[in-house]
Amino acid sequence: MGQPRGAFDAITQVRVTAIASLTPLEELEADPFLVDSRSQHAMCAHWAAEHGYVVARELLVGGLRFDHSALWEGVRPGVDVFVTPSLRVLQRALSSVEAFTAECTRRGVRVETVGRAEPSYDAHMKARVHRRLSMPTAGYDGR
Repeated sequence: MGQPRGAFDAITQVRVTAIASLTPLEELEADPFLVDSRSQHAMCAHWAAEHGYVVARELLVGGLRFDHSALWEGVRPGVDVFVTPSLRVLQRALSSVEAFTAECTRRGVRVETVGRAEPSYDAHMKARVHRRLSMPTAGYDGR
């Protein structure tokens, strides 16, 4: 007779993979948003929540090849969507945005950009990002 409704819903629920750029701490002064992966992931999570989705996976990558298994592990056509804050974040995260988007089209997977304004970083915000990224082994949790 078919699958029970609950089982079908679990199968068709959209899964969001948030992609953030792995940018060296040395670039904090020049481009704090690209360094601040936490804010990038938060922006993706906000986008997902606005659309009734949740982030299932967070990737932090820099110059990753479009065909790397970390991108595609468990990805299902029509179910999964890749989200990134902006095209420039995606350009930093992947070695070729064009090859990645072509592969997404081939596999039937959506790619979305949040498209909101990036936060402005003052000296205090940059210092928080610096502390969080430079002292992870000291037990600092970023708050």
